[in-house]
Amino acid sequence: MSSGIVPPDDDFFPGLFRRTRSSAVHLEMRDGYMADADFDRWLAEGRPASVDPVPGDEGWMSTVAEAVRRGVEVRRARIVSTDPVSDYTAWLHAVTARFNVAAGEQVRWLPRRRASMLCLPGNDFWVFDDTVVWNHFTGDGEWLGVEVTDDPAASAFCRKAFDGVWTVAVEHGEFCV
Repeated sequence: MSSGIVPPDDDFFPGLFRRTRSSAVHLEMRDGYMADADFDRWLAEGRPASVDPVPGDEGWMSTVAEAVRRGVEVRRARIVSTDPVSDYTAWLHAVTARFNVAAGEQVRWLPRRRASMLCLPGNDFWVFDDTVVWNHFTGDGEWLGVEVTDDPAASAFCRKAFDGVWTVAVEHGEFCV
């Protein structure tokens, strides 16, 4: 059963991570997301290769790190257009080591041209054990909210899609932008 699209409260994702026992996987398939002051600052600074931690990152990082310490495998895959990558993708790449990887996430990148034969859902998603969280965005990347389902078919489909991407994707440290 689906919850419909809802804007989650501040404890939504931390609560899911606290309840997760074995696996949290996240598939991102967009080349740009919502407006972000840190992204704008990075552009204004000339797109530096490394990015210092930003105040406010600690909450997410500690949530992920705590889950990883409990034995939860946290993986994130990003399907991105290349030749060249978008500015937003370059920024995500610059922040991934100090943010996602430092928190304990495993991260891989897949050039979109290598995803053509993969069966993928229409929206970005998380799967926390067997709970699917669809992320919904407007056409220009603003976040609308989430839709949650415990439907076993949705969970199986998303896990299969994620595993297909993960198998052919490139480790973060080997992916060049």
